[in-house]
Amino acid sequence: MASHKLKVDKTFLIITIVLIVAGFFIFSSASLGLLAKEGSNYSSITFSQTVLGLCLGSLAMFLASRLDYRIWRSTAFYIFIAAIIVNILVLVPSIGFEHGGARRWIMIHGVSFQPSEALKFAFILYFAAWLAGVKDKVKDLRWGLLPMLVLLGICGALLLKQPDTDTFLIIAITGLAMYIAAGGQWRWVLVLMLSGLIGLSFLAYSRPYVMKRIQTFLHPTTDSLGSSYQIQQSLIAIGSGEMFGRGFGQSVQKFTYLPEPIGDSIFAVAAEEFGFAGSVVLLAIFLLFATRGLKVASRVPNVFGRLAVVGLVIMIIAQAFVNIGAMLGVLPLSGITLPFVSHGGTSLFVSLFEVGIILSISKVQKTS
Repeated sequence: MASHKLKVDKTFLIITIVLIVAGFFIFSSASLGLLAKEGSNYSSITFSQTVLGLCLGSLAMFLASRLDYRIWRSTAFYIFIAAIIVNILVLVPSIGFEHGGARRWIMIHGVSFQPSEALKFAFILYFAAWLAGVKDKVKDLRWGLLPMLVLLGICGALLLKQPDTDTFLIIAITGLAMYIAAGGQWRWVLVLMLSGLIGLSFLAYSRPYVMKRIQTFLHPTTDSLGSSYQIQQSLIAIGSGEMFGRGFGQSVQKFTYLPEPIGDSIFAVAAEEFGFAGSVVLLAIFLLFATRGLKVASRVPNVFGRLAVVGLVIMIIAQAFVNIGAMLGVLPLSGITLPFVSHGGTSLFVSLFEVGIILSISKVQKTS
């Protein structure tokens, strides 16, 4: 089995472009809801999304696609250390700032960014590099499962302190997928899943807001003006869209009723405006992104490259379906945003940069 250089995977690139364009129009419509709210900084938010996220992110995607992906393996450890340091700094009162009861952002010269995005990226690179180094020894408890638990423990300690439980869960899902793809033993996978359920139960009892989310998920009709407000307004918006939606820009819920219409509730806005048909199309685009990305991974001869693509694709798609599932009421509510669509200049920039790395890796394919 040999390998040869190709151009970037055009199918994956086209799917990503379609997702970016769809996300831009959905965000543009959802952001109009800010105009009806006092104190909202519409211009600053749109500037962050379009210039810092979309424009600079597209440039980062292009540059990353031109780089030799092997550079990420040699620098993975240093990137991971840097991400740890930045996530420690966010906890320093004079550096990190708090919003909505969470300290997850760093502000520099009026521009904010979320260090947890860097930690997700760094975890994938370093864990892929580790698994590529140990190769077949991943089946051994000492070389496969335990190192993953150590890395997840470090990420958990940093993220739960902020607190950012949702991002930690996404990292855990991604790490598990990479461990399976590397050939980890299924008995340890089952043990890890059971441990995860126990850990989630502990979090629910130790952190009231986690317990509240679970209770809201189980009993969504209770406390309609409190903890159940967001899910009920989301379901009203989605139901109002019916088959083909109210039309672009015509959402009613985004103006006065739906919390965070440009954040974690943005799927509800899209469903209201484009209906069931539009929602299915958006879901289909994400599914195509996942299936094509994993196909790219399956054709990469290098272990590091293959696992890096698996990690990046699973992380993005897991975040998307956790967000959509929460808005549909089939998963507990979370603060997770919808990749390529929701507001978040840092998230969009990092997502596009990660796509650039996948495109770079897609140039190297197996030949028989």
